[in-house]
Amino acid sequence: MTEITVETTRSGVIESVHRVSAAVVRANGDLYARSGDPDLVTFMRSTAKPFQALPLVQEGAVERYDITPEELALACASHSSEKSQVQIVRRFLNRLDLTEDDLACGPHHPLGRSFALPPLDHDLLERPAPLASNCSGKHTGMLALARHHAWPTAGYNASGHPVQRRIKQELSRWTGINEFDIAEGVDGCTAVSFAIPLTRMALGLARLAQSMGEPERAIVQAMMQHPHLVAGRNRLGTELMQANPGALLIKVGAAGVYLAALIDRGLGVALKVEDGDAMAAMAALVHVLDQLDLDPSPASVVPQFAEIPVLNTRGVAVGHTRATGDLTIV
Repeated sequence: MTEITVETTRSGVIESVHRVSAAVVRANGDLYARSGDPDLVTFMRSTAKPFQALPLVQEGAVERYDITPEELALACASHSSEKSQVQIVRRFLNRLDLTEDDLACGPHHPLGRSFALPPLDHDLLERPAPLASNCSGKHTGMLALARHHAWPTAGYNASGHPVQRRIKQELSRWTGINEFDIAEGVDGCTAVSFAIPLTRMALGLARLAQSMGEPERAIVQAMMQHPHLVAGRNRLGTELMQANPGALLIKVGAAGVYLAALIDRGLGVALKVEDGDAMAAMAALVHVLDQLDLDPSPASVVPQFAEIPVLNTRGVAVGHTRATGDLTIV
């Protein structure tokens, strides 16, 4: 059985090797392809956001608060802190008669500076504040759900709060795991993070992307119609979704996690770079999607993510990060 690894070289010498576990699952639950341990249990981190946003649509908060598709996309986003993205979140928060002080997420360095290739050096909100957090849209959505049900807004991010219990129920529904068997942790943004096997993550997104239910379609369409909000300029997920309009859904998570859905083929993809390296995870996703025969080829669309340059302090490339190996088709 083969597996995928990501190698980082410096001056032609392998400096680091990152092991990749991945699961490609059909919407009916059949495992289609694998690398490493497809049943690896790991935290979903931000890949859970489409599921965390679903109750907003299912329970009428979207209509009550006139939540736009752009705002819904940002509720599912790990945005780059671009000024236009933050303005939309601010508008969403203001409509709830809430302020930045109500957001439990802390400040975050702009992802556009860290994970865009080439990195953005302008048009980013510089002030370190909760509204500029890449998770500010998700947190505003959680507050909207609390307001809609007259649940306390204080502590909305904590385990045991009705918002988090409702989200866990939704994850259980889509992944097929009993909610009492889903482990919890605290995410970087202070909300609950859920630990689930890769196979079940992939199944959940495959099922969500294939669903014909109105709430599910609202989430998927918001993300696919506004990929520039789901991540940002020069970000991997945005670039690939724009190159495959209506056919590919991608969501990044921290610590080397990605989820993707090949909508026309009914496939969900979940991968984890086991040491958590974020750059290696980008190269791994491009490699996995290439092996699933997307057209156009992801490596041709985003070559800068297929072979990520290693730069010295003067911006000179001295090596690269690139995935090798093959998925095992089962």
